[in-house]
Amino acid sequence: MAGRVEDKVAFITGAGRGQGRSHAVRLAEEGADIIAVDICEQIESNLYPLATPEDLEETRKLVEKTGRRAVAVKADVRERSQLKAAVEQGVAELGGLDIVVPNAGIMPMGKGDEANPMDFVDVTDVDLIGVMNTVAVALPRLRDHGSVIIIGSTAGMMKGAADNPAFGPGGAGYAWSKRQLQEYTEKMASLLAPRSIRVNAVHPTNVNTALLHNRELYKGFRPDLEEPTLEDVMPAFYNWQALPIPYLEVEDTSNLVLFLASDEARYITGENIRIDGGAKLKNGHLYM
Repeated sequence: MAGRVEDKVAFITGAGRGQGRSHAVRLAEEGADIIAVDICEQIESNLYPLATPEDLEETRKLVEKTGRRAVAVKADVRERSQLKAAVEQGVAELGGLDIVVPNAGIMPMGKGDEANPMDFVDVTDVDLIGVMNTVAVALPRLRDHGSVIIIGSTAGMMKGAADNPAFGPGGAGYAWSKRQLQEYTEKMASLLAPRSIRVNAVHPTNVNTALLHNRELYKGFRPDLEEPTLEDVMPAFYNWQALPIPYLEVEDTSNLVLFLASDEARYITGENIRIDGGAKLKNGHLYM
């Protein structure tokens, strides 16, 4: 049987690991060829490690293991020229572009007295400007009836989630960036509707990735402990959602990305869709 995105081409940023890798593999499983992009180096303000060239190569291998083609390119979403070159290379090798998933994101977190306003700059450059750069370079190549799926966060919808003083300027920038993506999604959906290009955003709650599992974020949840462990923070993770889960798995977000990329969602556009395990049901007073 043909897959749900058979013979389409998807351009995915932040594809070296985590959610981005999962999106790439899930779309490939359903028939898409993949242009996979990642910075593959560290951003100084971001204290947890980012993907490596080896991680991106592993994504390429996993896509090809499904029987689909993959073009893996090291590129920084902050640099539009690098993204443009990646798209051009991918389109030349794979023959077109149908799906765009601006997924790359970072969250520099609180460093106590060393918190630096540049953390705000770095995160907005990646999480907001990086999304806009990705869409900008993709549009000239994106075929009519295409789909753009922006990866946001419920943290951008909630007061005091990422923009918690414990997370410093980086957390504030993360929340602000994700918040702006909601309006950006609606505006781009309106502008691209005449070409039958759909634009939607997915806003997950906590996801089981390196952005969640690191010392700085654990300390944000348990500031009373010097070196909190996963066991220490797990009760707080569970407490965030109405459903009895601590966080999403990467494939939970990827399944929604697949649906929005497929013809099953052909009349869905301009939507900001929460996949939050009932977090709003439980914390509705925090939502903006």
